[in-house]
Amino acid sequence: MLLGFSLYSWFIVFQKFSLYKKAKMESEEFLETFWQSKNLSEALRFANNLSLCPEANIFRTGYHELQKLGKTTATSRAADETLETRLAGMEPLKRALRKAENLESARLSQSLPFLATTGSTAPFIGLFGTVWGIMTSFHEIGQRGSASLAVVAPGVSEALVVTAAGLAVAIPAVVFYNYYSNQMAEIESRMHSFSVDFLNLVERDFISRQS
Repeated sequence: MLLGFSLYSWFIVFQKFSLYKKAKMESEEFLETFWQSKNLSEALRFANNLSLCPEANIFRTGYHELQKLGKTTATSRAADETLETRLAGMEPLKRALRKAENLESARLSQSLPFLATTGSTAPFIGLFGTVWGIMTSFHEIGQRGSASLAVVAPGVSEALVVTAAGLAVAIPAVVFYNYYSNQMAEIESRMHSFSVDFLNLVERDFISRQS
């Protein structure tokens, strides 16, 4: 069990290292291109080539929702429509962006809870192995009728090895879980900042058109 926990934990560690590294590189490229783009369509063409960038995925969701909003506004536009009315109609866009943020957070943090589970359960699995080894040692004492070191030492040493193995599995899992949790907090902060900037950009465009 400990070997299985360890192998899968290290698989997650290396997988997340590669994923977060690529996502960060794509995010830097996208944000630089986004703010240099002349319009949203140009930014969309670049975003379509980035599958791991969370900001690009959020932008694509917001862009498509903005198109739907524009079609709805065009078909139901009234002569007495005010700026406040148009801005109030952006609520679906805000909900779409929040949903996209949640989906990206779930995608990027997938499998991380397993590291937390490993960190909390592996020491107890090792402790169970220790207790089992000591019980085996007492059983050997009862069968041989001797409590010499030669009889007790093998079982006790095996039991201590299992304890050490449990700690060896748990400690890296806890360390990397905390590390990647901090990485996720930074990613979520950047995603939220981009969503806010995107909404501000759209609202300023609405205000300029109304003017």
